[in-house]
Amino acid sequence: MDLFRTKSVEAVRADAGEGDGAGEGADGAPGAGHLRKRLSARHLVGFGIGIVIGTGIFTLTGVTAKNNAGPAVVVSFALAGLVALLAAVCYAELASAVPTAGSAYTYTYATAGEVVAWIIGWDLFLEFALGAAVVARGWSGYVGNLFDLPPSLFGETSTVNLGAAAIVVVLTLVAVLGIRESARVTALLVVVKVAVCVFVIGVGAWFVRGDNLSPFVPPSEPAEGGSGLTRPLIEAIAGLEPVAFGVGGVVTAAAVVFFAYTGFEAVANLSEETRRPARDVPLGLLGTLGLATALYVGVAFVVVGMVQYTDIDEGAPIADAFDQVGLGWASSLVSIAAVAGLTSVILVDLITIGRIGFAMGRDGLLPPSVARISPRSGVPARVTLLFAVLVLVLATFVPLGTLADLVSIGTLFAFLLVALAVPVLRRTRPELPRPFRVPFSPVVPALAALACLYLMLNLSIETWLRFLAWLALGMVVYAVYGYRHSRVRAAARAETTAR
Repeated sequence: MDLFRTKSVEAVRADAGEGDGAGEGADGAPGAGHLRKRLSARHLVGFGIGIVIGTGIFTLTGVTAKNNAGPAVVVSFALAGLVALLAAVCYAELASAVPTAGSAYTYTYATAGEVVAWIIGWDLFLEFALGAAVVARGWSGYVGNLFDLPPSLFGETSTVNLGAAAIVVVLTLVAVLGIRESARVTALLVVVKVAVCVFVIGVGAWFVRGDNLSPFVPPSEPAEGGSGLTRPLIEAIAGLEPVAFGVGGVVTAAAVVFFAYTGFEAVANLSEETRRPARDVPLGLLGTLGLATALYVGVAFVVVGMVQYTDIDEGAPIADAFDQVGLGWASSLVSIAAVAGLTSVILVDLITIGRIGFAMGRDGLLPPSVARISPRSGVPARVTLLFAVLVLVLATFVPLGTLADLVSIGTLFAFLLVALAVPVLRRTRPELPRPFRVPFSPVVPALAALACLYLMLNLSIETWLRFLAWLALGMVVYAVYGYRHSRVRAAARAETTAR
């Protein structure tokens, strides 16, 4: 039972207290320091849109429309957005009550115990590190196409992807300069890509044809290549044959495009750096999801309305749609927006992974010296640089391709545990002030948890196996270091000895 020892909310709040970049832990021991409170709701929405609007809107629209859902990919985006919204309100309650770095990791520590918190923290490393690497390679491909650069250095077939390596290095430097500097860069990138998304919807709407939207939900048909380890887990459990299109295809597409919504929990990770977290974090979370879902649904509708779904280009669906209707000049604008969108995603991924590592180092589950706050910049520079090296290696040398599904399953698992944490914390700490409360709890958290689990089951068996292998590796690291150096366990032992 020692593995499931929880961290008190009071200890979490003490660790996240006011400070200038140096300080002690909640138990009086030397700590990693405190993050500086410099962000507002506007900054949080900027960071949220910065990480959410990216790969999904520029690539997944074409892939899922052509192979899974047809024009009903619009419904898939809306369904995935609804699941993300259910999770977001759960994040909003916990973040307003316990404003701290680490988000899902810290909430789980306060409700389910240390070993589960470690698992979710290790899972978040997978989500953000792999997500940053995937997007960095996508960025390299877009820049290579835009400026006609050599595919041997900027293409997915390159042995050493120079473009991916370069963008990771540049954005790592931005991330360690300070949170305000990162916020300014992110805001500029967000303005560019949101403006182009609005342009796509506004101009593309004039070229939408009704016959391209019919049938809206194409009849179900056997799927190609969906056998063995590549088939969805739910099909294997239920003994169903792999299918594309129809209702099943729409749900499968929702599980895939959920990747487009991954990362919005970065807003919750920044709550410790927010001046008024009780008000601003819920606004940041819900504002991010509302705007992102509206843009996703709008762009998806325009793309499948401009072009027959069977003729959509999977690599660059938006740019190709404008080419097919004779507006080739618009393709360059779309490519510029894609580059801006992918750049901001990588930056916010790097910022977020540093905050998760900082929270775990502050608890002793990672070396506190690695997670220490830089007195000059007020950010966890060391741990950010450490994980940036991992992202750099992955982005430079590893063709990630289908591993994007790992980002989805990691995110859904985190959302599931956060949804469960809401009713648990309400039961164990009913007196805790909650500036934002999930409506109709525990019904809404239960729906969020079930929806996340269902989407997870629609991912492939091989994705599940890779995910379980990653978690097993994490348990080895915990057994070797985290279990032995946990501050919570050390404080409990000291208290027992004192008695």
